[in-house]
Amino acid sequence: MIFKETKLKGAYIIEIEPLEDERGFFARAFCQKEFEEHGLSSHVAQCNVSYNKRKGTLRGMHYQASPYEEAKLVSCIRGAIYDVILDLRPRSGTYKQWISAELSDENRRMLYIPEGFAHGFQTLKDNTEVFYQMSEFYHPECAGGVRWDDPAFGIEWPISEKIISDADKSFADFR
Repeated sequence: MIFKETKLKGAYIIEIEPLEDERGFFARAFCQKEFEEHGLSSHVAQCNVSYNKRKGTLRGMHYQASPYEEAKLVSCIRGAIYDVILDLRPRSGTYKQWISAELSDENRRMLYIPEGFAHGFQTLKDNTEVFYQMSEFYHPECAGGVRWDDPAFGIEWPISEKIISDADKSFADFR
């Protein structure tokens, strides 16, 4: 696997290294040893799938607060997403900064999101599926989010026609 650290400390774009032949290819998508060598959480408490019927669906920006903060490894196994992460670690040099990455079934990239980040995505194709590996179990009492269009962050989304849940629209302004 190829680990490329982003401008947000601790967040990585991870690419597979396929071994190809006439049948197709084989590649590792996760290796506990390699994750630990990069200082990343290798613990997987649960895995989740998000199926999205329509292009333009926006989910986020979600996080899980202390004491149950979670790291995530996100990949798009069908379709394509514009994936966004936002650094909410107050002591970080990149506090309140965000990056985006396109993840798709074609590029097979993954995004490693450290604890203390909010995460969201917008689908770029109909019938898109996203696969998450989470380092912590879900604790609804610690689930939170920031609004996808909060002016405190200025996140730019590629598709103007957005399909957003009422819950994601209802997050208060960031303070």
